[in-house]
Amino acid sequence: MAIVKWNPINTVDSFFDNFFKSQFPVLQNKNLVAEGATMPSVNIKETDDEYALEIAAPGMEKDDFNVTIENGVLSISVEKETSEEKKEDNYTHKEFHYTSFQRFFNLPDSVDDKKIKAKYDNGILNLVLPKKAEAKPKPAKAIKVS
Repeated sequence: MAIVKWNPINTVDSFFDNFFKSQFPVLQNKNLVAEGATMPSVNIKETDDEYALEIAAPGMEKDDFNVTIENGVLSISVEKETSEEKKEDNYTHKEFHYTSFQRFFNLPDSVDDKKIKAKYDNGILNLVLPKKAEAKPKPAKAIKVS
């Protein structure tokens, strides 16, 4: 029988590993981004009237994007294949490049999904997600005391 020194840190590490694996099973998937896929950076801003998403996706065109909403989930995806043909010394060489990504965002109930707008400009996909009128903060109302 071997004598092993007990280390309380190992117990804590094990606890957190088990917690995250049981609560977030998707985190067990080590290959979250498939080969040829990228995961663009996203900025999310909130104002009183709307949410704004900025997604860095340089080299794309507006028609490359597929933006959908289903069951309160905003999905943004791209699949783009480009080919470059080089001719040197009567030899033709083709290089294929495939880019894809898909991001999902759970929309809060306060978003008016019928008024969402998207625009692609200078390598950034901008989405404006207006809030429903009832979700916007209302100004304080003075009540006269009689």
